[in-house]
Amino acid sequence: MIRVILPYHLQNIANCPREISLEVAAPLTQKSLLNALEEKFPTLRGTIRDHGSTKRRPLLRFFAAGEDVSNVAPDARLPEAVTSGREPFCIVGAMAGG
Repeated sequence: MIRVILPYHLQNIANCPREISLEVAAPLTQKSLLNALEEKFPTLRGTIRDHGSTKRRPLLRFFAAGEDVSNVAPDARLPEAVTSGREPFCIVGAMAGG
């Protein structure tokens, strides 16, 4: 099971708690995790990644094992700390403005 922490606005859209657990099929990558998340919570489709290109939305950041993995290739393997369930995969709403 992979633990995922969602920001408040995505919790509301999905009608779920802040932290959820997901069964993710191998290989354990950012792409497979987000696919599993969108499958479990279809209302999140298009909110985290663009519908057409599946690229990360600009005002969301991804963190895994304390590292910003927002710009890591979607097919790169997730850190062992995340895949083992010790650390969560965090989706964070970025701050914008001035």
